[in-house]
Amino acid sequence: MTIKNRRKIPDTEADPFGERSAPLGRREMQLMGGRFAFESDSSELLRLVDAAYKGLPAHRFSPRSPRFRVRLVLAPPSPGNSASARAARREPVPPIKMLHGAGFLGSATDVSTIAVLSPADRTALILVSREMMHFPYHTRYELIEFAVFTLASRAQSLVPLHAACVGLNGRGILLMGPSGAGKSTVALQSLLEGLDFLAEDSVFVAPDSMRATGTPNFLHVRTDSLNLLEPAQRTLIRKSPIILRRSGIKKFEVDLRRKQFKLAKSPLQIVGVAFLSPRSAGRGPQLRRLSAADTLARLKREQAYGAGLPQWHGFSRALLRLGGYEIRRGAAPTASVELLRSLLRRRITRSPRSPA
Repeated sequence: MTIKNRRKIPDTEADPFGERSAPLGRREMQLMGGRFAFESDSSELLRLVDAAYKGLPAHRFSPRSPRFRVRLVLAPPSPGNSASARAARREPVPPIKMLHGAGFLGSATDVSTIAVLSPADRTALILVSREMMHFPYHTRYELIEFAVFTLASRAQSLVPLHAACVGLNGRGILLMGPSGAGKSTVALQSLLEGLDFLAEDSVFVAPDSMRATGTPNFLHVRTDSLNLLEPAQRTLIRKSPIILRRSGIKKFEVDLRRKQFKLAKSPLQIVGVAFLSPRSAGRGPQLRRLSAADTLARLKREQAYGAGLPQWHGFSRALLRLGGYEIRRGAAPTASVELLRSLLRRRITRSPRSPA
């Protein structure tokens, strides 16, 4: 035993951080305008990378894409791991905190899980505890996808939006609205009716060209939204796994990488923004064009984070020139989809007044 211990000590001293150990696997993927290299010594973490990004369209803003590197590390088992694993399954998902300082961005939990990002170097290091791996959806979305979203948007000066986006023939329209306005329902119906799908709730726009990208991997559908679908469509959704949001809401997680769905093959050229309203149109018009002042006020109210970024001014001015619209609830989501289709086909006209 003494001899074995002595043999291990020099290795630890020579490489205390494990920098010379070769990763078990590597994935290279074209995402959100960039070329991402994922490295890990964990097949479990690489499977989460595949679950998030395998089979997605390769989006590029230019022929020469910026390169990014994400290193994923699975923490070693802690003493008494079997007992802690059983306890983790009974506990809620650990809370996550956002971090920043010294040029780094990141997030961390209280179970030895942390993501550290360097936008300037286009790199990220993600350490995932065994306890966190009992929550694969949150590990994938809040750590891996968080890293990709943040690095891609910061390096390319994209405007991040909490919005959905659907398109037609290379053109796209942003969908915004308060909780309960039916954004996910309209996005789902747009997908089912053959519109190109770009993103469910995270869209990233290049302000100089007004082209938008995202990751059209999943759509999350509440169980009460199924009542509005045809029987065959309900059956399709029900075959999907159910995830639990931090809010406590359960949703079907529908994988969109199927032949019957049309995903946006390249960044979409934005032609406007549609704000979905929970109010019924009643006997009045379901669609109305908003003034530039009203559009700007709604944008700032719904996109508080994006509105504080340096690139917001150029983005908002360009979007105001394209136009903002309000769509109220109709008799069925199909009516809203037809309105979106008409907006995507329309000839672009400048808004008469575009306040700064």
